[in-house]
Amino acid sequence: MALMWVAYRVGYMFRETGQALERLGTRMQGSNAYLEVLWRHRTLMNLVSRKPEVGNGVFVAPSAAVIGSVTLADRASVWYGTVLRGDAGSISVGHSSNLQDGVTVRTARTYIGAPRRGTVSIGDRVTVGHAVILEGGVTLEDECLIGIGAALQHGVKVEKGAMVAAGSVVTAGTTVPAGQLWAGNPARYLRALTPDEAAFIPKSADVYAQLGAEHARVAGLTPIERAEALLGK
Repeated sequence: MALMWVAYRVGYMFRETGQALERLGTRMQGSNAYLEVLWRHRTLMNLVSRKPEVGNGVFVAPSAAVIGSVTLADRASVWYGTVLRGDAGSISVGHSSNLQDGVTVRTARTYIGAPRRGTVSIGDRVTVGHAVILEGGVTLEDECLIGIGAALQHGVKVEKGAMVAAGSVVTAGTTVPAGQLWAGNPARYLRALTPDEAAFIPKSADVYAQLGAEHARVAGLTPIERAEALLGK
């Protein structure tokens, strides 16, 4: 254990030394690449007067982007690489809901045909799977689940306790009724959820809320503190 700690500290020094040598090398070559302006990633970003509001016990991953008019209720979690863009409308995420890695939520009002409402509303204990796309005007009621890689177009409504299967495309203006499973491209009614499937949805949300709390604790530590946590110190 002590050897691992020493290896970590030495590795940290090597990385810092490497960055200094990189800057020195580019200077000697007459390159100004190291002076290039780099945008610092901001997990929470205001757009003039539109700003995110974050509840208690929320986890927003360091590589996520929560922009503009976004409200995250208590114990919500926004995972790595996810983007919530509340620029043309607002986004609300309910208590203990999770947006897993690589989710995109946007609020654009324009779509084929007449302009649509840009607001996106996500209820309590909702699971939005990896790489899901939610367009403007989407409403996800409490305790529903959107499978990995699904796309919900403008104005889609998923009622309480419903499930959209992985990879499905739910076309604009569609309502997925409560307790049903929809799948396909375009998505269609497949069957009613089984009791086990219905019970899984809130359990999934609770698991992610607990996991988000663990990640939030580690993400807020300094590099040395993270190493100590990993080493059980």
